[in-house]
Amino acid sequence: MSPRARYLALLGADIGSTLGSQISLVAIPWLVLTTTGSAADMGLVAATEMIPYLLSSMLLTPVADRLGLRTSSVLCDLGSALAVGCIAAFHQGGLALLLVLVALAGALRGVGDRVKHVLLRPAGQAAGYSAIRMTSTYEGLSRLAALLGAPLGGLLIAGFGARGAVWLDAASFAGCAVVVAVVVRAAQAGTATRQAPAEPYLTALRGGFRYLREDRTLARMVRVVFALNVFATAATAVFIPVWARDVLHSPQGLGLALGAYAGGALGGTLLFTLLADRLPQYPVFVIGGLVSCLPRLLVLALSDNLLVVVAVNVLAGLGIASVNPILGAALYQRVPDALQTRVIGLCGTVCFTGVPIGALAAGWAVSRLGLHTALLAAVLVCVAVLAGPLAAQRRARLDLSVSRA
Repeated sequence: MSPRARYLALLGADIGSTLGSQISLVAIPWLVLTTTGSAADMGLVAATEMIPYLLSSMLLTPVADRLGLRTSSVLCDLGSALAVGCIAAFHQGGLALLLVLVALAGALRGVGDRVKHVLLRPAGQAAGYSAIRMTSTYEGLSRLAALLGAPLGGLLIAGFGARGAVWLDAASFAGCAVVVAVVVRAAQAGTATRQAPAEPYLTALRGGFRYLREDRTLARMVRVVFALNVFATAATAVFIPVWARDVLHSPQGLGLALGAYAGGALGGTLLFTLLADRLPQYPVFVIGGLVSCLPRLLVLALSDNLLVVVAVNVLAGLGIASVNPILGAALYQRVPDALQTRVIGLCGTVCFTGVPIGALAAGWAVSRLGLHTALLAAVLVCVAVLAGPLAAQRRARLDLSVSRA
């Protein structure tokens, strides 16, 4: 098998795992609803997976380094297959059992996703791909998997029933484990598959925190992505729905605005993949962040025209397309091999924490200040958060292409 074929197989396994996770977000809650008839139980099961996912992404990565990344990836995917299979087999065993199994599946996916992300870098380098090309391709395929996962889950439920869809999801994780076991070899994937030097767990965990704290460029970029997740979730979960209800008086406007943002992000990712190697990374990162949130918030405060809002959401989607790939490339380029699993896991957890904070903060602001004032306040905070990193680029002439490793 050629290096390019190995890389594509590993990338396919990673995206397949992502697609399986998206399907399970639909199929498992639906299985609970059809089994118990309780919407409250359905919501509880749907929410239970996320906290273990985030915690394991940060806290279990030293264990993955100790075991070796290839071994950890295979074990996590096999464990996910077993946990999801048990959900299908024992879904009538009571809510407590379901919650334990869903939490276990979430924890395994959290560390498994981080491990496969690290394994992609040496495989892509062996195939001749640059870091930014790898991360932009990965981002585009991940967005596509996220868009297709929910409707595919619905189709699988319609075709095979909720239990059958969950069994298929379990089989997809088993398939990913087989691909990684066959494709990834220590001699081919470089140092990323070797076991980390023996060191106490807390020492290993602190090493990831310490590196991120000392690398000011990465720390600044992580703060920016955290803030962008806050603003994006605020817009998607609160601001745009309230605007569609109070200003437009049309639920159709909600779907169009959110669909325009998703479509712009997917199209922007494809465009960025083509141009990534020729663009200055850090300025594009910050400018893309500004474009992704500032106009999107401002247009809701100043306009009642749906076409204008849709157009601005397409532009915002184009802007966000560059952000995650550039952060991913910076992590590949700047973090030493021995720390990549821990630092990437930590960054992912910190960035994703902005999602619930954005929803809560926006809901509180709209209820206390009203939609218009809350939007203007969000615009001011957005400018304050993102102006600093842009100014830092001008002062320090930061170059993300230079590795610290």
